[in-house]
Amino acid sequence: MDNASFNFILTPNPDPNSNFSRNLTPISSSRSQLFGLSLGIALFLFVSAATNAEEPFRPEAGQFPPLEMAHSYRGELVFVDHANRRGSLRVVGTGKFYRNDPQPFAMLPYGVIRYHGAPADLRDIPLGTVMHVRAFLPPDPNTSAVPVLPIDNKMKDAGHYRGIGTAPAENHVLLLEDEPSHCLDQGLVWKLKEVELKNDEGKMIASRQPKNGGDGNFGDEELTFDAATRIWRGRERIAVADLITEDAWPASGKKDLGGQEVLLGITWKPAPGDGLSGAFTRFHISDIWLDEASSQLAARFQTETHKVFIRSRWMPAWIDAVEYGKFGRATVTATLFGGMDSSLYADFKKGIGAQMNGAENTLKHTAGHYGPGHVASNGTIIDVSQADEDIPLGSSGIRIRFETDLIIEGIRPARVARVRPESWPKMQVPREEYLFDFSHEDRFPTPDIFPKY
Repeated sequence: MDNASFNFILTPNPDPNSNFSRNLTPISSSRSQLFGLSLGIALFLFVSAATNAEEPFRPEAGQFPPLEMAHSYRGELVFVDHANRRGSLRVVGTGKFYRNDPQPFAMLPYGVIRYHGAPADLRDIPLGTVMHVRAFLPPDPNTSAVPVLPIDNKMKDAGHYRGIGTAPAENHVLLLEDEPSHCLDQGLVWKLKEVELKNDEGKMIASRQPKNGGDGNFGDEELTFDAATRIWRGRERIAVADLITEDAWPASGKKDLGGQEVLLGITWKPAPGDGLSGAFTRFHISDIWLDEASSQLAARFQTETHKVFIRSRWMPAWIDAVEYGKFGRATVTATLFGGMDSSLYADFKKGIGAQMNGAENTLKHTAGHYGPGHVASNGTIIDVSQADEDIPLGSSGIRIRFETDLIIEGIRPARVARVRPESWPKMQVPREEYLFDFSHEDRFPTPDIFPKY
């Protein structure tokens, strides 16, 4: 109970801000001739980088791990178990992407999820979305919600043209973010260089670059799009056909776009053609945000979705310390988890009433047959403080002191809890989002949850 930046299919470098991986896959008609050479170079660079890397970092309970120690990779979201904050990703490696087996991952209890540049829950992200990942080894292999792999598993060749890097042991995620969130976080944009159309679908030549310019040879990537690709401009959604009507894009053939700066949503889908031409590895554009107004609007809508979700499930936090008094009284010090909208944190004020309930590492409430408030400790927030030093990802830097006259078992140092200020609604949560009897076996539903017919 204790609690890459990759631009191409050949992306061995674990540092998401490095540029050398951006130049591994040339866009040309001779790709089939260069594929073997590129794969060999990528394999050499991947092995060299990993051989020189430090021992993988394993987080400890009650401590937020340093982001710079995380392993970075990218992959397609192919399965989600939102109630248990876990899922599977088809991870980009050094081989043919479509052959890669989905790899399970679990969010750390303080792990941050971002979608459209805003806070999110796993349930908000469509399957097929390509996500950027910063992850660690399981903090406690004995209670891992996903398979525990050998520490060096990312170096093993999966065979059958899969290559290496497709199954990292670092499957406990600190940061999971989609392409626009990653670009906004890193100060990047996509520059559209050329578009080619036929029957409202086609290919785009683009490169991801620093928004404010900078040195470096940023390689081009070939991406596909079709009539289902969502294009956002200001407060409206337009279609590929609209850009053709406006003569911004050609009805057929190629057009130079002159490095137009946009944000892209990236996904993957099967494409026609042979594997050597990139059809098995080429990524697809799900969304294009043509201007800042459209991307800000998307972030605003997603932020509102997440705010409603957190208010109904309560704010997660670490328990830093518990000072026990007499007859069940206690004062609890807790650090609120980070990555959420500031308005949620503003609701935690000195002197207000609140409830605190124990939670599992998946953030499930640990009991409450009639809702999370049924057995939660009731009390008052007696102090709220904000850290001045650098705040690690996963932490809000906000620490509260909560006084209660009846402390419950689930609230102990280094454990996870959820807190509800009195201004938030008292709501029931669905059965899959709380533990019935504090049992580990209750964390993940079995086939017994289905009715017998």
